[in-house]
Amino acid sequence: MAVAKKASSKKDTTLKVQNIVATTSLEKDVSLTKLARTQPNTEYNPDTFPGLVLRVKKPKSAVLVFSSGNLVCTGTKSVSQVRDVVQQVIKQLKKIGVNVTIKPKITVQNIVASGAINLDLNLNTLALELENTEYEPEQFPGLVYKLEDPTATFLLFSNGKLVCTGTKNKAQLDDSMIQLNKNVRAALKRIKEIAKKKKESGDDDDF
Repeated sequence: MAVAKKASSKKDTTLKVQNIVATTSLEKDVSLTKLARTQPNTEYNPDTFPGLVLRVKKPKSAVLVFSSGNLVCTGTKSVSQVRDVVQQVIKQLKKIGVNVTIKPKITVQNIVASGAINLDLNLNTLALELENTEYEPEQFPGLVYKLEDPTATFLLFSNGKLVCTGTKNKAQLDDSMIQLNKNVRAALKRIKEIAKKKKESGDDDDF
């Protein structure tokens, strides 16, 4: 997935969806004990967690099934894959006598994407120049940068690689990358100008 905009060309930034977290409701009560007893691709430990984990091989994913009929799907990389997984769950539930009569409405809660910005980043100076950042290199090598509009959280690394979380659709994902690119380049420009002024004033201390 690439961001297509003049200011942020495909060469500048690229994104690939790694995981989609989506929820839906089947509007049917489900006997998790019966599901766990009859279906081999399930894990159910009610003493530690109220939901049952149902694993799907293709597309590779995991679904949390709750007795209320609510589902949480993780591991897919597109909404069409989510729909496919939900249909597979419905087929398995039919085997234990749960007949779903509605077309479940899927709601994307979070998209996790990885990619890169075509820049080498000095995370120390970037953390000072950008707002809403967290950078503790002794604990984690990446800089956490939070966007407010659109809402997204980025992990930025010095080699330009990144991870984006928090968006809920492709438009938000693309917009967040465009905004990230714009903000980072503006910050780098300011850093360069500060360094130039220091050099001109005879202050050669590292910035």
